[in-house]
Amino acid sequence: MPMSRDVPEHDVTVLLQRMRVGDSDAASDLVPLIYKELHAIAAKHMRHERPNHTLQSTVLVHEAFLQLAGTSKVDWQSRAHFFALASRVMRRVLVDHARAANADKRPGAHQQVELESGLGTPEKVVDLLALNEALERLATWDQRQCQIVEMRFFAGLDFEEIAEVMGISERTAKRDWTMARAWLHTELTKDPHGAP
Repeated sequence: MPMSRDVPEHDVTVLLQRMRVGDSDAASDLVPLIYKELHAIAAKHMRHERPNHTLQSTVLVHEAFLQLAGTSKVDWQSRAHFFALASRVMRRVLVDHARAANADKRPGAHQQVELESGLGTPEKVVDLLALNEALERLATWDQRQCQIVEMRFFAGLDFEEIAEVMGISERTAKRDWTMARAWLHTELTKDPHGAP
């Protein structure tokens, strides 16, 4: 889902940079400019969750924004950079929630999530924690590919936006996406008991 261009990129980036240095008005000015897109990203995350999930998109938006607004460590490069990190925070919140929920269930219970065919998995449903673990393994092998999966699959950024955030060419972003999808497909469809 490409981001809308209703608000100039520069305005959002300036507000992010002002927020980073502690300008209390910047966050208030920023929220109306980004809320709709944050909510769309959260809704995309929630589409992959079970129907009776106890978290809602709005909670996910608020949690991500609070975490990101509370940090002065990030040098905001662009609007796309902000949305990429917001999506990563949302995924982390959902994974933490799944771990907490599973701790209350029988040992080995995992939360199932629906995946679009974007990852190339033949099944529509995979385990959220298995997906997270696969992404963590991918990150140890190739951090950039993991980030591209997060930005493309979870944040819905297009290749131009991904290339901008990562400082790479669109061609490289597309190649890494293809390689990461193939790797994740293998990881998510192999038999956990080692059977061929």
